[in-house]
Amino acid sequence: MDFFRRAAGKPARLAVLAGTFNPPTRAHLALARGGLAVADEVVFVLPRAFPHKQYEGVGFAERVRMLELALESDPRCSIATTATGLFIDIARECRRAYGDGTEIYFLCGRDAAERAAHWDYGPPGAFLEQLREYQLLVAPRGGAWEPPPEMRDRIHPLAMEADHDEVSATRVRECIRRGLPWEHLAPASIVELVRQAYGNN
Repeated sequence: MDFFRRAAGKPARLAVLAGTFNPPTRAHLALARGGLAVADEVVFVLPRAFPHKQYEGVGFAERVRMLELALESDPRCSIATTATGLFIDIARECRRAYGDGTEIYFLCGRDAAERAAHWDYGPPGAFLEQLREYQLLVAPRGGAWEPPPEMRDRIHPLAMEADHDEVSATRVRECIRRGLPWEHLAPASIVELVRQAYGNN
């Protein structure tokens, strides 16, 4: 795990928000605020490779810069990169960086939680075994998710300050492409950078 920015101190509880941040949105920041009600620090992780999507368009360095601007006012937020995007791989890189005493939680929406739980990891029960190393805090996205009974002690609902179902990086890009208003979907501190990076057609 390589850090672009690291919060001071050693957290007892660490919340991890992994994504492509293409671009960062108000929903990402809302997830982080929800995570900080549970954890001492949130680390935004921009993996260099993902199992389910490819990097397209805006480059890695520009996404890091957008995160830096979006998070500059909160000293409890870190920004880092990892080699891959699987939760278990990120968790193990976090473990090496933060130590064995830190409890790890992943912040995600319902869609990402379901994808992680049903991903083909090979051996049966592999995801349940992974949950020994981290926990999930799941925000409602199109409704709350009810995890399987055997996972409920490691997967928890994440309280959100407002409904962000309609806020996504995909929607930002689509609105820019179609010439529709999009600025309300992005953190105010990065609106100009998003406009430069993605164009305003």
